[in-house]
Amino acid sequence: MNVLEIMEQRMSFSFEVFPPKDDQPLEPLLDTLEHLYKFNPDFISCTYGAGGSNAGRNVEIVKAMKERGKTIPVTHYTCIGNTKEKIKKELQGYLDIGVDHILALRGDFPKGWEGTRGDFNYANELVEFIKTNFPQFTIAVAGNPEKHFEAESFDADIAHLRMKQDAGADFIMTQLCHDVEHYEWWVDAIRKAGIFLPIDVGVMPVLLKEPTIRMAVMNGSAIPRDLAEIIGRYGDNPDDFKKAGKEYTVKQIHKYINAGIDGLHIYALNKWRDVTDILNAAGIRKMSE
Repeated sequence: MNVLEIMEQRMSFSFEVFPPKDDQPLEPLLDTLEHLYKFNPDFISCTYGAGGSNAGRNVEIVKAMKERGKTIPVTHYTCIGNTKEKIKKELQGYLDIGVDHILALRGDFPKGWEGTRGDFNYANELVEFIKTNFPQFTIAVAGNPEKHFEAESFDADIAHLRMKQDAGADFIMTQLCHDVEHYEWWVDAIRKAGIFLPIDVGVMPVLLKEPTIRMAVMNGSAIPRDLAEIIGRYGDNPDDFKKAGKEYTVKQIHKYINAGIDGLHIYALNKWRDVTDILNAAGIRKMSE
């Protein structure tokens, strides 16, 4: 069963992890995965760095997940620096190790870059290429409830999402959005635009003050009043901030579920202990032994 088929039956549940740098060991992340597997995730996605940095570690991780057989591995893949021939070789490499789910992205430009420096400039072009040459893949694409910061308008951003759907995407994975009410507005807007794909909502745990602010700024994401109050009240006390942040994340998960999402995707940040606390408090997934 692929992720799309799971979403057609029920709300999917998943995690995102990121690979270590090339000079760091894999074992800590492999240990983290063992703890995440206890929540029986439907899939786990694995990122890699800007411009394809540590992409080799990404392959090692998704291969390890496939061999472990506990979940569906989903690889991230970007247009950055990738020619058609390189893409063909690398996608065939994923299929050869049994990985047939992919999040197709344009990708963030590395510092100093003004374009992708590859054969494709937009994610919809990559999606069409994958669909045409490798129909075995289940393809996810990114959605931005608060608009991609480079898009001129919501209309333009939603139009690009429609193009990714029409190119052959199977489901949407959202970028960071703390504002659930705004997410609901966005869903109405994309449905009116004829975008019918199921939506997997990404939730980033609130654990530390500086990363919470930084990630919101980097993604052009608003900080709602209740989160701003936590930052203002507990920002100078890391322990109290983490406690309040976990409680905030639990409430956010419940709000999203009540909004009728097709999938819940937890950005695990490679921190299984904190994620375990949040999920146990949320009561949405029972751990297995």
